Amino acid sequence: MPHTRAGLDRFNALAPEDAERDLLACCASRAFAAAVTAGRPYPGPGALADAAEAAVRALGWPDVLEALEAHPRIGARPGGAGREAAWSRQEQAGVGAGAAGSGADGGEDGLRQALADGNRAYEDRFGHVHLVCATGLTGTEMLAGLRERLGNDDDTERGVVRDHLARITRLRIAKLLGEAP
Repeated sequence: MPHTRAGLDRFNALAPEDAERDLLACCASRAFAAAVTAGRPYPGPGALADAAEAAVRALGWPDVLEALEAHPRIGARPGGAGREAAWSRQEQAGVGAGAAGSGADGGEDGLRQALADGNRAYEDRFGHVHLVCATGLTGTEMLAGLRERLGNDDDTERGVVRDHLARITRLRIAKLLGEAP
């Protein structure tokens, strides 16, 4: 991304409360935002991305649940005008698409219904929204992953959730730094 260095310099220079606000769009855990802000200044974009991933992986489960509250259900059109909502819409662009990857807006009703049913089953099973790093996946691939994850025990699924949250956060850090100041 062309503005990565400029974006990092801008981020490093922000007041702590502004840095935390920006980071909350990447991962909506206050503990995450505070930890990453406290590590500034970062010498390079990779160091920031690595620190963000480490902070996600170090979160207590209540902090992970706080972050999950900001994520829409897979297949639900993320609302809002903020940065995080726009990023969620981009990340879910393949939802509703079958193997051809035609995108959410041309979606298949059967796939959308299967995702909605799977989301309900997942939330009943685990007590929180099904989180998946949707970037690059078709709706069919997300549905297959959702169905597979329904067989996980709680500890295994918590690890999978952390992995997906870390991947999403890493992608969003790159987007944050790529934005022109």
